[in-house]
Amino acid sequence: MVIHFGRRPQSISEIALAPPRLNKTIRYEPDERCSPLVALGVGAQGITLVIAPTVLIVAITVLATGQGESYLTWSVFAALIIVGIVITLQAAKIGRLGGGHILITGVTPNFIAVSVLALDEGGPSMLASLIVLSSIFYLAVVTWLPLLRRIITPVVSSSVLMLIAALILPICFDRLSEVPEGTSTVAGPIVAAVTLIVSTLLVLRGPGIWRPLSLLIGIVAGCVAAVPFGLYDLASLAEKSWVGIPELEFPGLDVTPTVGFWALLPMFLIVTLVQAIKSIGDGVVVQQVARRKPRATDFRLIQGSMYATGIGILLSGVAGTPPTTSYSSLSVSLIHLTGVAARSVGYAMGAILLVLAMFPKVTGVLLIIPSPVMGGFLLVAVAMLFLEGIQTLSRAGLNPQKAIVAGLAFSIGLGMENHNVLEDLLGSPWGTLLGNGITIGAATAIALTAFLELTGPRGKRLETSLDTSNLPQIDAFLQELAGKMGWDSASTDRLRSAGEETLSSLLQPDNEQPDEKVPRLVVTARPEGQSVELEFVTAFEDENLEDRLAYLDDQTETEDEREISFRLLRHYASSVRHQKYQGMDIVTVRVDG
Repeated sequence: MVIHFGRRPQSISEIALAPPRLNKTIRYEPDERCSPLVALGVGAQGITLVIAPTVLIVAITVLATGQGESYLTWSVFAALIIVGIVITLQAAKIGRLGGGHILITGVTPNFIAVSVLALDEGGPSMLASLIVLSSIFYLAVVTWLPLLRRIITPVVSSSVLMLIAALILPICFDRLSEVPEGTSTVAGPIVAAVTLIVSTLLVLRGPGIWRPLSLLIGIVAGCVAAVPFGLYDLASLAEKSWVGIPELEFPGLDVTPTVGFWALLPMFLIVTLVQAIKSIGDGVVVQQVARRKPRATDFRLIQGSMYATGIGILLSGVAGTPPTTSYSSLSVSLIHLTGVAARSVGYAMGAILLVLAMFPKVTGVLLIIPSPVMGGFLLVAVAMLFLEGIQTLSRAGLNPQKAIVAGLAFSIGLGMENHNVLEDLLGSPWGTLLGNGITIGAATAIALTAFLELTGPRGKRLETSLDTSNLPQIDAFLQELAGKMGWDSASTDRLRSAGEETLSSLLQPDNEQPDEKVPRLVVTARPEGQSVELEFVTAFEDENLEDRLAYLDDQTETEDEREISFRLLRHYASSVRHQKYQGMDIVTVRVDG
């Protein structure tokens, strides 16, 4: 979070402090009640957005490795059950679990490439083992997220997302040639082209109400185009019962890891890490669109949402099916189209999916979709995944350093995927372990990011407690810093005032707390040219600074010891941001000399 002190220019960041416009399209906010009929109706619309991608991604992953029909049926059933559970958990707020918002969840395409490799190498049991380990890693990342934010940056995640998209492309084109024997050779490309063209045209020029359904409509168009070529296997659909549960196919865990397992584990952990970073963005976006009066992001809810996602990944591993993830774009589309952001919609969606999973005939309709249609659908999904990587990179601010980090990570990763130089040099197993495109690309991005962090200006650190009695200590720390930078008295006073007002703003109204409950405070100062970035890290409080600053004029007068500090911060600041994690507040202040 950055606060600029000094003369207040007319800038975009200054305008950001003005009270935001109301979102009048929201009929029900997350914590407001809506009628069960409304919740079911909106939930059914959400299901139409996510059920086809979920079933198709599972089918693409399983069919690409030639697994049996029973495993495919089980994987789809388990995926729908798990997706329903996770959507319900996303809407809930059970202690630290749940994000309290509608967050549509489905099976993620990010794991297609690595899941196919795992199934080829060791079958469902190896896939299950790798996903279970990935879920443990994911939950650990969520717990330590505040401490990883300087190394695991958007530049790292964007590089891996683009690599994942590039590695899925061969799987897409393999689907185009999967047609029954004796079928025309042009059938696959034509059907895939129809799917791709219809989906793309709707995304580009379709009416706003149809765009969220563009992929689904493209799939339907591709299926219609497949009929004249005889690409459907209706016999398998006729064999499926209307109601029932498939034979349980829990694959179990592989307790004797092979060289192939150790080669795949880094890939799974890297993709999981990117998934965790992506989940942050999903949570932020949904919080922004779900309320009439936008408010600052509550990172405690984001972490609760990520815990729910981690449980979904764990359940996917136990069941041996590809892992789940949140789809913020579908969630935003649903809220925009209906104006309903009530949490009860998430409960309704979870219930509907649990019921649908018990109807094999319904999922069977999706499973007989011809492979070329799946290939066309996956091409659109890959394009969106690659675009997401580019957008993540652009949001991070594309300076020369970040550009070279992302460019080298992508080019080295893609090059190593096409020709594993390390395997030639080191042989097996180390060449296989280290030479995978995703592994080496992510390692390159992380190493370069760590190098930039380590070789940047050395920060000075002060550890104390969040208490007014420690203000002289903080003030002396800032004066010493300003003296070493050669700042004049005016700049030094501005730096000291910034520290004082930030400390005052973080203090609880009631200072009469037992000593053991006084939060710890860590102040880090990093010189950057003629500026200083101050970072205050402490235990979080119940309120968010951005909310208080944005809506200060709308509040009634109350007796609050922090009121003067908030007004002074608003007077000096051109922008204020405050990150809240479970167990930690992070306030960053930039002071110009």
